Amino acid sequence: MVALLSACSRITVFPLEGLTVAYTTQSSDSRGLGDVAIVGLIDPGTATGDHLWRLAASMYTNPPSSQTQARWILTQCTRARTVRAKAHRDLPDTKWTGDLTREFHLDALFANHAILRTGRLTIE
Repeated sequence: MVALLSACSRITVFPLEGLTVAYTTQSSDSRGLGDVAIVGLIDPGTATGDHLWRLAASMYTNPPSSQTQARWILTQCTRARTVRAKAHRDLPDTKWTGDLTREFHLDALFANHAILRTGRLTIE
């Protein structure tokens, strides 16, 4: 899946193991549930959404399943949004563009998300 998206929504930006991560949500239908997590790197250079998946895999002794990796990524995003650490930035009504290269369907709802899309985000 490769998708170029543009939207205006609340973005949470936070550092994660040397990366700068941006997290927002979208809805898969008109109910506005925010069940689609959009997680992208905003680092200049070559960092991509694949870096998030590799980082998630590196957190485990044995190779984790893709489900486990997706849940780890979502946990970091929801933690950052909830805790609001010093390095955290919450940007309401922010325009962004995403070059999303991976879409992953979770086997059950996790952190109110059914789908995780990852890639690169550009914040305007």
